[in-house]
Amino acid sequence: MEEPVNRVQWVYASKNNRELEARYDEWAEDYENDINQKFGWTAPAIATVLFAKHVAPQAKILDAGVGTGLVGVCLADAGFSKLHGIDLSDGMLEVARSKGLYQSLRQMTLGESLDFADGTFDAVISVGVFTKGHAPAHAFDELVRITKGGGHIVFSLKTELLGQDSFGQYLEDLEAAGKWKLAECSGPYRPLPKGEPDVVHHVWVYRVIR
Repeated sequence: MEEPVNRVQWVYASKNNRELEARYDEWAEDYENDINQKFGWTAPAIATVLFAKHVAPQAKILDAGVGTGLVGVCLADAGFSKLHGIDLSDGMLEVARSKGLYQSLRQMTLGESLDFADGTFDAVISVGVFTKGHAPAHAFDELVRITKGGGHIVFSLKTELLGQDSFGQYLEDLEAAGKWKLAECSGPYRPLPKGEPDVVHHVWVYRVIR
């Protein structure tokens, strides 16, 4: 396997969801060591702080793009226990399952229809998923649909993507359509200070409107 920086670019270079799934399956065993120890991945902890400001501990939560469950560890440490997760990679889900933190883990792909009823969750969190070659902007439609009115959707987004791939416009259009309302946006931060110190993210918090 290639060195970690190249692994990130290798994943980003996936041509479709099938290839993306296969590459995450291959990376799953080493993912946490690479992303934590060699990149200093800070986004799960930062997103959890904002999440906890807006979401009650008893909330039923979807971790959308759960990966190996790093967000779940932060949520559990913050007192959240009703955790559910989805990811396109079965290999990543297996690692998440081994942590014993989630009530359910299912293989689904953001950007496609999600197999949940309307208003299933009190809140959704998605960290490191809305990025190049991963979840598209229109995936927010399904996240809004499966979140209860008054519930919150919390996600990280690479700052430069606000002007690319329709992300910034899509967030505004959903608010203009009365689907959600901005509750909070973090200041800029560097989620990968060791491996990619020039990358900057924000965490966004939206309240769903019904």
